[in-house]
Amino acid sequence: MSTKRDKFTLKDRNYMRLALNLASARKGLTGDNPSVGCIITKNDEIISIGQTGYNGRPHAETNAINNSFQNLSGSTMYISLEPCNHYGKTPPCTKNIINSGIEKVLYSMNDIDKKVKGKSFKILNKNNIKVKNGLLKNEAIDLYDSYIINRIDKLPYVTGKIAVSKNNLIYSKGTKRITDLVSDKLSHYLRFKNDGIMITSKTLNIDNPKLSCRLKGYENFSPKRIILDKHLKIKSNSYIFKSVKENNTFIFHNSSNNDKIRLLKKRGFKLFKSKLNKSKSFNLKLILKKLFKLGIRSLLVEGGDKLTKNLLKYRLINQFYLFKSSKNLSKRKDYLLFTSSKILNNMYNSKSLFSSKLAKDRITIYKR
Repeated sequence: MSTKRDKFTLKDRNYMRLALNLASARKGLTGDNPSVGCIITKNDEIISIGQTGYNGRPHAETNAINNSFQNLSGSTMYISLEPCNHYGKTPPCTKNIINSGIEKVLYSMNDIDKKVKGKSFKILNKNNIKVKNGLLKNEAIDLYDSYIINRIDKLPYVTGKIAVSKNNLIYSKGTKRITDLVSDKLSHYLRFKNDGIMITSKTLNIDNPKLSCRLKGYENFSPKRIILDKHLKIKSNSYIFKSVKENNTFIFHNSSNNDKIRLLKKRGFKLFKSKLNKSKSFNLKLILKKLFKLGIRSLLVEGGDKLTKNLLKYRLINQFYLFKSSKNLSKRKDYLLFTSSKILNNMYNSKSLFSSKLAKDRITIYKR
């Protein structure tokens, strides 16, 4: 391990911050593997950069080595996470680093994967490569929050999101949008960065959402759609029903309606019968475990008040985006009230990451 005598220079910090930024830019888009950023420098100049490839391969270190047009002999590599040291679907990054001629490696934090943790330091040292770790470690821990949850808990990292009016309504009949277009774009960015998006059939049947990412150029990064539909009440004239593609829409249910089950399966939905708890509601943790097995590593929840409240109650939300509009909605017709504010504030307020005006709205981000 690094010692107290190991000093990091201002340039070291700046280069590592660039590596962390590269990793952050691809976070949520690298499948099972963590998103890693890598910088290679020589004679105090950046000569190559690399990021983990989409869906997790190639690894950032390999990309940075392959991207360089210069001889890497005597160079320094900055990596946001400890490089891998074992054979999997790709050769170990430590082997590529050793063979490249790189003289020095700095990485921010140890990988929490037991196959890797702390071993790369020793391997590189034995091969006469100078190694230091711990640079900007706290920033790296924040960056790898979802990866840590995935590896330790075997659960997706869950982001809750809800938009409320000034008078705390989440729905008022006749109103299409609560927040403004800037908040809407951020919501679509969250869809881009998550593997899956979850709602209930109640939300589906009221709002008829598309659940897609509609940021220009990022449409192909739309998340898988997950519907909680206990009694299979999904409407056949809904957008979700009409737009099912292979393996892009999952329904969790507890129905014995064989005709509806056959119809939905024939349409292309993936159906999973899920147990109910004593209160006749879904066991949400079991559903999250199943989603993890299905490859969902990051999950955005855009459900209504009841789903949000249950996820908060069982502490299954890792971070929460609350969008609050500057306008009131009418209570004269059908409306739904957001009642989870108190639970949210009691559980997360002390660790609020960020609260600020966002155009005409206010956004508050909470994190466990």
